[in-house]
Amino acid sequence: MPRSSRGSEAGSAAVEGFVLGVLLLVPLVYLVLTLSALQGAAFAAEGAARQAARSIVLAEDDAAGRAAADAAVRVALADWRVPEGAASVAVECRPAPDDCLTPRGAVRVSALLATALLLLPPAVAVDAPASVPVDAAAVQRVSAFRPQP
Repeated sequence: MPRSSRGSEAGSAAVEGFVLGVLLLVPLVYLVLTLSALQGAAFAAEGAARQAARSIVLAEDDAAGRAAADAAVRVALADWRVPEGAASVAVECRPAPDDCLTPRGAVRVSALLATALLLLPPAVAVDAPASVPVDAAAVQRVSAFRPQP
């Protein structure tokens, strides 16, 4: 019986398939993990901005509202495991910048998060971004029937 020349390649398709699968699977897993981290940061930024604005509008006075807003931001960031140092929150009050509780006024809270890219060493390249900025804003109206102090 003549011998086939394919005998020396027996089993190589399985090895090639395994190597190709690993080469395609690793970037796909990294992409899914990175997109999940970015989505979590987007949820954290949106939740922090919304709850901070609501906390200010529903507070008894401006100082209590700002304290409640800080607590709301910390909770929203902790829910999504975002470090507090990665977030920057700004509060704008209209029409009076110094009093957020003016009836018929508006409170705008902006949250900006720097989301670190996963598994990226700090010094890959000088121009390479180590984080992706994620921002969100929320506006809440102060009730026209709010009692004045």
